[in-house]
Amino acid sequence: MLHLVGRLDLYLQEELVKNKMAKEILFKGKNEKEIKEMDLQDFIKLIPTRHRRSINRGLTEPQKKLMKKIESKNRGDYKKTIKTHCRDMIILPKMVGHKILVYNGKAFSAIDITLEMLGHYLGEFVDTRSRVKHSAPGIGATRSSAYQSVK
Repeated sequence: MLHLVGRLDLYLQEELVKNKMAKEILFKGKNEKEIKEMDLQDFIKLIPTRHRRSINRGLTEPQKKLMKKIESKNRGDYKKTIKTHCRDMIILPKMVGHKILVYNGKAFSAIDITLEMLGHYLGEFVDTRSRVKHSAPGIGATRSSAYQSVK
C-alpha cells in the first residue's frame, strides 16, 4: 500500500512540473488563438480607455498603410520585413507573431510582437535615447579637469 502511495505522489509531482513548463500565456484571460479570432470591437473592450478612444476615432494614414502591409504579409503577398515610422500605433491582435522595424529617430530597431505587447504602443518598445557613457577628460577639457589623476 505504501509503495502505491509513493508512486501516486511521484505521478502528481510530474504532472505539476509538466503544467508549470507548459504554462500558457494569457492576455486578460484569453489565449492567443481566442485573441486572434476576436474581432476588433471585442478586443477594444479589453484595452485601456486611452487606447480604446484612439482606435474608435479611426486610424491615421500612416497607421492604415502599416495595417495594410501587415494584412498582406499574413496572406503571403508581402515578403520584406515591415518598416515603420509610426510609433503611435497600438499593437493589435493581427500584429502578433510579426517582426516589425520601428524607427527610433536614428535607425530602425526590430521588435518581435508577442501576446504580452497587445494594447501598448509600438514606440514603447524602442528607446529613442541611448545611455550616456562618460570616459576620462580628453583634448580641449577645462584646466581643472586636466589635473585629475589617471588610473
